[in-house]
Amino acid sequence: MLSQLYIENIAVIERISLEFTDGFTVLTGETGAGKSILIDAINAVLGMRISKDLIRAGAPSAKIVALFQALSPDTLQKLEALGVETDEEGSILLQRTLSTDGKSVCRINGQPATVSLLKEIGILLLNIHGQHDNQRLLSPETHVQYLDSFGKLSPLVKAYEEAYFEYRTHRKELKRMTLDESERIRKMDLLRYQIEEIEGAGLTSEEQETLSARKKQILNAETMVSALTEARLSLNGEEEFPGGVENVERTAAALSGIVSYLPDGDELLERLEGIAYELRDCAVTLDGALEEMEYSPEELAEIEERLDVIYRLSLKYGSTTREILTFLNEAKSELTELENIEDNRAVLEEKCSKEEELVVSRGEALSDARRKAAKLFTARIQEELSFLDMEKVTLRVEQNPSTYTAAGADQIQFLISTNPGEPPKPLAKIASGGELSRIMLALKNVLAQLDGPHTLIFDEIDAGISGHAAQQVGLKIAQVSRGQQVICVTHLAQIACQADTHVLIEKRVEKERTFTSLAVLCYEQRLRELARIMGNPESKAMLESAGELLQSAGIEKQG
Repeated sequence: MLSQLYIENIAVIERISLEFTDGFTVLTGETGAGKSILIDAINAVLGMRISKDLIRAGAPSAKIVALFQALSPDTLQKLEALGVETDEEGSILLQRTLSTDGKSVCRINGQPATVSLLKEIGILLLNIHGQHDNQRLLSPETHVQYLDSFGKLSPLVKAYEEAYFEYRTHRKELKRMTLDESERIRKMDLLRYQIEEIEGAGLTSEEQETLSARKKQILNAETMVSALTEARLSLNGEEEFPGGVENVERTAAALSGIVSYLPDGDELLERLEGIAYELRDCAVTLDGALEEMEYSPEELAEIEERLDVIYRLSLKYGSTTREILTFLNEAKSELTELENIEDNRAVLEEKCSKEEELVVSRGEALSDARRKAAKLFTARIQEELSFLDMEKVTLRVEQNPSTYTAAGADQIQFLISTNPGEPPKPLAKIASGGELSRIMLALKNVLAQLDGPHTLIFDEIDAGISGHAAQQVGLKIAQVSRGQQVICVTHLAQIACQADTHVLIEKRVEKERTFTSLAVLCYEQRLRELARIMGNPESKAMLESAGELLQSAGIEKQG
């Protein structure tokens, strides 16, 4: 059950903490006090989507923490299957922090978790019924889900779905194979042409990269040969003009006869001779580099021609040689399939035939199970409706055969007759808001008894009801709370008086800021709150009526 709830910076709620007990807890308060915000916060900590606009103005973030204790063995087992461990007392702590930048941080027992995991856990721990659920009840598509849940038919549903999707996959494949003969021949001719064109090129997977690298090398080699030739010419010279080596040697020879007359002449001559030696060595090195440079204009032309072939193929079959060869392999496989289509189709047709038989078999088993579940379902719902002041209302499950879909071969729809002698009609056509609320309450009560979450929250289940019907709804919720925890937001005194714990939600304004607070009411406070709900907390008659309601619910003044 939900034992503690902490909310910080959600809309008008700055900071509140509330402890829940088992049994029936009711939440009341003026419109706009924060009741719906409280439900939004609980939804958020259970992994539901929440807008960042709900973060309190001026606050950088919001936080919701929920502690669940006394979990059932079945719930503990399902949590373990999800990889979630509870503490030694079988408790689990959920936390979610929301930031104004839209980011969300989730924790389970202090450990980081994803929103999706929080949502999976939330389904096991708590069920919230809001007014939108009444609208979902109007949609026949949801009726089959309710019936399957009641009948515990998930194993049959799963077995059917597996067979159906397997059959549908192979059926699509078979349809794809069943081409028009002229289309098949045209496709085969095209594939043969494509295969021949690619294979005729004799590509290798690394060829494009290798040729491009070699082309770059050759183009650079041409530049290098030109530079080396010019440098060699500058050093060695030609017949018409001397090079650098000869010029330095002549300079040294010219100075050799006068070194004795020059200051430091010997040192200068030695330097020139050394330079001449270095230049001759550089010239030899350049000659060797030129000899090693292999450059063939014919090779470059061949490479460019080959790259052009690859480019033309890439325009059709892929941007790289690897992609072109991948296309080739796929084309070969498709051609083989088309050439052997008759044999392959025969095999696939046989497989589809067997799978279709399995779909039909499992579909019929599911339909039979739904038919049996529907009888018990209607009987149980009828009992609940009678208690809820709807004894003249008849609910029937209409089950008609339909084409096979992912949901089975049944068209399920709930029909009701609100008056004796009238034929049952779809809920959307004749059910009022109050009737929908009570039908949904009956449905929730029946489903909750089937190992569902042991905490139920009803958000304004009283929509459209009043008088004796409201009193019966209150009694029913109180009855439900004997087997599980029930938290209810209501505007009706007939429901609020049945609660074991009454929590008042109030809004106040301080220094131009709005704050929401919670208070667990004592007997005298409950009298005034019930009188307020009925019309006037200052009226003696209203207070007496409130006392009678509490007394009829078995709640006496303490002390």
